[in-house]
Amino acid sequence: MAAVKTKKATDKKKVHDKYKRRAEENRKFAELEKAVAAFEPSQELASFSDFPLSDLTKRGLKKAFFTKPTDIQTKSIPLALKGRDILGAARTGSGKTLAFLIPVLELLYRRKWGPQDGLGALIISPTRELAMQIFDVLRAIGGYHSFSAGLVIGGKNVKDERDRLARMNILVATPGRLLQHMDQTVGFEADNLQILVLDEADRILDMGFSKSLNAIVGHLPRSRQTLLFSATQTTSVKDLARLSLKEPEYVGVKESEQDGATPKNLEQHYIICELDRKLDVLFSFIKTHLNSKMLVFMSCCKQVRFVFETFCKLHPGVPLLHLHGKQKQFKRVEIFQKFTSSKNSVLFATDIAARGLDFPAVDWVVQVDAPEDADTYIHRVGRTARYQSAGQGLLFLCPSEEEGMLQALERKGITLESTKFRESRILSIQNSLQSFAFQDPEIKYLGQRAFVAYMRSVYLQKDKNIFKVTELPAEKFAASLGLPGAPKIKFLKKANAKKNAPHAKVASDESEGESVASSSSEDEEDAPAAATEVKGGVKTKYDRMFARKNQNILSEHYAKLVDRDGGDDEDGDDIFTLKRADHELEGDNDAQANVSKRKLKQGVSKKAMLKFKEMGSHIKFDDEGEVQHALGLKGDDEFRKGDVKALQQEFAQKEKARLKDADTVDRQVAKDKKKEKKRKRKDHERDESDEDVDGPTLASPVDDDGYVSPDFDLPLVDESEDESSQPPPSKRARHSKAPGRSLEDDEALAAALLRR
Repeated sequence: MAAVKTKKATDKKKVHDKYKRRAEENRKFAELEKAVAAFEPSQELASFSDFPLSDLTKRGLKKAFFTKPTDIQTKSIPLALKGRDILGAARTGSGKTLAFLIPVLELLYRRKWGPQDGLGALIISPTRELAMQIFDVLRAIGGYHSFSAGLVIGGKNVKDERDRLARMNILVATPGRLLQHMDQTVGFEADNLQILVLDEADRILDMGFSKSLNAIVGHLPRSRQTLLFSATQTTSVKDLARLSLKEPEYVGVKESEQDGATPKNLEQHYIICELDRKLDVLFSFIKTHLNSKMLVFMSCCKQVRFVFETFCKLHPGVPLLHLHGKQKQFKRVEIFQKFTSSKNSVLFATDIAARGLDFPAVDWVVQVDAPEDADTYIHRVGRTARYQSAGQGLLFLCPSEEEGMLQALERKGITLESTKFRESRILSIQNSLQSFAFQDPEIKYLGQRAFVAYMRSVYLQKDKNIFKVTELPAEKFAASLGLPGAPKIKFLKKANAKKNAPHAKVASDESEGESVASSSSEDEEDAPAAATEVKGGVKTKYDRMFARKNQNILSEHYAKLVDRDGGDDEDGDDIFTLKRADHELEGDNDAQANVSKRKLKQGVSKKAMLKFKEMGSHIKFDDEGEVQHALGLKGDDEFRKGDVKALQQEFAQKEKARLKDADTVDRQVAKDKKKEKKRKRKDHERDESDEDVDGPTLASPVDDDGYVSPDFDLPLVDESEDESSQPPPSKRARHSKAPGRSLEDDEALAAALLRR
């Protein structure tokens, strides 16, 4: 009995402790909610412990060595904790990642979010590398929470992600793979989503991810909280309406005019360099900075690969890496980790590495190709001088790009210091590249593709005040890549033709004027007695014939239309060429304008005379020559003179009689068709019965081919086997009673059968 009482007492104590612990948790949640509601941010927030955060989050921040908040964190976290929608803008390296991860953890914690509640927070990143970086920070500061977090990016196994997706509370994803799971994964729902975060929001909201983002937002509830963060934030009403933001708070860190949107400790320089000398200057710059960690940006993937392959053959004396969007995910992760952990190395990259990635201790950011706009420059150069570190940036500008790019940067409050390189320190690598292209066909192919890709990227840029493809030295640039000549580019020819179009038009007008003048003078000399044109009158056919000029103009235009060069695109991908779309061309209006005045006046006069003519009528004559209406209808006045009801009855009787006659004819036609069908069926049956009676047709002696069949001694077979070997008849034959058989014979046959 004592043992039973002791066990009951222990159970009661456990239950009591459980209720006590739950009550304590509820009290902490209530106090935390009150603290968040009453919290007012001030400039005296020197530590994360001053924020109304849970103990689990504070422990995670302390473990990850995050102790002092930055300006953007001080301003945005209190508003986000209160459930407000945030538009956060701060320069690169200012700590925007923590500014949205802390509110995500706190929101789910205060709402007691568990595994059974499904997806509660969604963080979308434009690139895979940035998503991986955000996920690593989330694991570092949220290790003491019980939430399940997942990373969904392209390049991973979709099946493995699908199996784990339904159990996730926090999801970090890229737009493409996230939309794929929303459309294809069974059980993955976001109906209970509490908070949505867009990192590098301006990049996600632009045309590159527009369709994917619209589809993703369509799966999300409108009652969610939304946080948008970027170094160059959007304020477009259209973009904000797409995300259904509710009275968003714009949180920005005001910088001094000298600092602008770039980091404080960043030194920014630019040099003027011809396009054909960029690789020489870049290689010389790398050779003189072997003890530095350098990030080199280029405009396209093929350029990155070509420069990486050729510079590796030149052995500059420092580890070289390359990162671009055409690589497999495993390779991209490996290169990202190598560059992050290395001290002295050079990474050639496209703009895939321009946003959000936190590479530690980058000394130089070199932009070999000019960025597409000032915002891209800010994100590129922001990979160095992170937080409180120092860094330097160098921008290569062609002479045609200098004025427009500097003006665009000045509008953003960014001032670059001009510098010059020493000619004596520049190493020429053109001969080496030519040797590589001659020895290795793959290098030559990469060079050709790099040339075409760069020219296309410049041609497709929006700001034509900066990027002028027609002013680039194409031949010299091709030679600097080691190519024997510039590859033929179709769009480059179009750009040159468009550039020279005004001059060509003026020249053609002048030549046409000269030809008209010469022909007119010749006509005056050859035909001095020709009749002069009557002013104000209409020219006759003969006047127009004698006044014709420029008879050879058609042959000249035909020669221009026919492509004698046969120049195709260098890719050879286009099989069909669009000659004309279904719309009006510029020449159509000219063709309409060349109509003679005589025909124009005739058309105008016909239209004018139509107003005075009566409406046309259809006249019909009967056999007696009397006029009848075409449709056999009476006039309105004549119809009203008679009895309307009597006319209706008369019309109904006529229609009944007509329908009765038509019905009789239809019945007779149907009857004839039925008889004809029956006759054809009987003829077919008769033909088949004749074939069965006649049996097989034997070949005539004329068909004898001279072959004599040998005699074989075959065993005799009885009648039963012989009968069984015969094939069964195809149809049941009709047997008539054999003639000459009497009734007595039938009775005897029946009796014999019964005895058996």
